[in-house]
Formats: sequence, C-alpha cells, structure tokens
Amino acid sequence: MLEGALRLFATQGFHGSSMRELAKLIELQPSALYVEFPSKEHILAELVLVGHEAHHKAIRAAVLEAGTDPTSQLRALVGVHVRVHTTYPHLAIVVNREMDALSPDLAAPGVALREQSSRLLIEVIERGTALKRFAPEHAYVAAAAIGAMGLRLPYWYSPASGIGLEELVEHHVAIALRIVGAK
Repeated sequence: MLEGALRLFATQGFHGSSMRELAKLIELQPSALYVEFPSKEHILAELVLVGHEAHHKAIRAAVLEAGTDPTSQLRALVGVHVRVHTTYPHLAIVVNREMDALSPDLAAPGVALREQSSRLLIEVIERGTALKRFAPEHAYVAAAAIGAMGLRLPYWYSPASGIGLEELVEHHVAIALRIVGAK
C-alpha cells in the first residue's frame, strides 16, 4: 500500500492523487485502504515519517562511524545524504515536496526528525569551526545550502546521467567542504 502511494504521490503529487486511484493501482477496494489508514493524509504522514527516519538513521550512523574529525564527519554525512536521495528518489521527492500538505499534528514527527538531522549537520560544522578546520560565514546557512544540494538530486540524477554515484558523492563532498570554508 505504501509503495503504491509512494509511486502515485511522486508522479501525480499528493493533491493530484485520490484514494480511489491508489486502490485501483494496488488492486484493492477503496474501503480496504481505510482499514489501514483513516485518510490519504495519514498515508502521506507515514511515508514522510519513514523517509525522515531512514535519512536520519543513515546520516547519524555515518557521523558516528566517521570518528571525531569534523572533516571526516562532514564527508560521511554528505556522502550518505547524496546516496539516500539518489537511491530512493521517489521517497525523497514525496517527503520533501509533499510534507507541507500535512496538518501540523501529522507533520510533527517528520518535522522533528528533519530538525534533528539539520542540527546534526550544524553541530558538525560548528565543531569544525571551533577546531579551526572550517570557516563558514554562518553555520546555519552553510548547513541549509549543503542540505538543499541533496534535495534536488531526485529531479535530475540517474545512473544514465553520465556521472557515477561515487563520482557524484565526491563532487558534493567537495562543494560542501568549500561551503564550510574547509582548510
């Protein structure tokens, strides 16, 4: 059900999709959908939560595995950020484009995870700045720019784009290091 909703929301948008279309896509009666989810908004909320959980868990693990060096942590975090957005493009699109369609209550868990992920990146940048490894003009602006780079990937990147994933990761890491003024 969630996979079908993901495909539908990614291609037609949340507001352009109906429960009837979803039911048809996954070959169920519309009433069967309501057994699992009380509304289309609840389905979107679940997808937003799943996407943010997967992303946050991956970047947190990458930072922890990178050790204590902020440059290594930033490299790892950006690498995972790129890989998540290119490996799960439909999920990335739905999570980031459609989240605003949710009521504040249903959006809250995803918003909280998004804020934790942003805070983790800001903390890495601030540690690097404190250690004089980075010299960004503003840590929050640098973090926002680095995060935004990954958000656009699902709209243009594919393995057929002429650049391999690991090469793409290295380009994003290099740009991120320039954004934070890495020395």
